[in-house]
Amino acid sequence: MDFYSQLHALLCEDATGRGLAAAAPAPDFDAVTRTLRSARRAVILTGFPVDCGPEGVRGETDGPGGSAELARALETASCAVTLLTDGVSFPLVSAAAECLELTAEVVCLPAEDTEAFGRRLMTRLQPTHFIALERPGKAADGHFYNMRGRIIDDMVTDSDFLLPLAREMGAVTIGVGDGGNELGMGSLRSVIAARTPLPVEYAAAQEADLALTSGVSNWWGWGASALLSRAVGHWLLPSPAEEFQVLSAVVAAGGVDGCTHAAELTVDAQPLASHQALLRRIADALRAAAPVQAAI
Repeated sequence: MDFYSQLHALLCEDATGRGLAAAAPAPDFDAVTRTLRSARRAVILTGFPVDCGPEGVRGETDGPGGSAELARALETASCAVTLLTDGVSFPLVSAAAECLELTAEVVCLPAEDTEAFGRRLMTRLQPTHFIALERPGKAADGHFYNMRGRIIDDMVTDSDFLLPLAREMGAVTIGVGDGGNELGMGSLRSVIAARTPLPVEYAAAQEADLALTSGVSNWWGWGASALLSRAVGHWLLPSPAEEFQVLSAVVAAGGVDGCTHAAELTVDAQPLASHQALLRRIADALRAAAPVQAAI
């Protein structure tokens, strides 16, 4: 099995039973690599809210870590990165960025006058690439849904306008998701309708140029890092120890598991050890496929 086939199989492991990653067609990994390698100014949008009852709305652990790890890989490949999120997830994304010592600016979308702020920001940044990783996307009826089918409009700072705005500005748009209700997953609606448990009515409507799926959205931070490692000849994957540090920082900043709503070292109800084991397997596949410097 070649490296791309191995990477796809690993990213598609469906520990959560959502079915999307296994059902979706494999991306053109050469094209994804070229796209990431060509990035010069990237905006990475993330942050998914979780209703924790009396404890209020918290940001989930899936999204901030993967976005920060993707940002570090892009920075090493000579791309300027801006991490963008809302007030709920801002502490989580900031903590992940600080943990990895990123130079990326972390920007918080305001709850009011969001579109005007976002347009000014995008005009200033002029991104060549816009990446939404585990960010709620509006369904065809104009509502945001979680995986349980609950409308979560009251918890979401609407950022859907950013994807078409980025496209109008000439940026490549990429959506990363694991369930189908994430921004950019619109091109997979037929797959979601036919082959996943998520009712298509809850699926995100907007299409990104590239829709990338994995069993857990964070994992595409590793997938992109592995692809860029081969392209630049330098090891960009985080180590298992760094994964522990990043997830610990996200939880300490207020992050909770999106499935269990617990403030613990899990992502999508999968323990840290399971994520670290998958990361090691991706590292093994990368190590076998190409010589890169400073391997873990």
